Amino acid sequence: MSDCPSHTITQGPLADTLAMFAALQQRAGITGMTLRPPPPLPTTCCGRGCNGCVWEGFYEAALYWQQEAELCLQA
Repeated sequence: MSDCPSHTITQGPLADTLAMFAALQQRAGITGMTLRPPPPLPTTCCGRGCNGCVWEGFYEAALYWQQEAELCLQA
């Protein structure tokens, strides 16, 4: 493929990120809390491994979402 992160949903960084979203949303649901939606998956990657790839932005947004969700769940 390209230098972009793995786009497969069954393994790799994307699968790990989606699993993290699901786990934190499940924890929130158990406590009756609603988290804001996680960042959407990019749809415009050209597959050339660009510096500043949309996947880099997605993973940065995913990390921020995770940190925010964990803070909410600790409160």
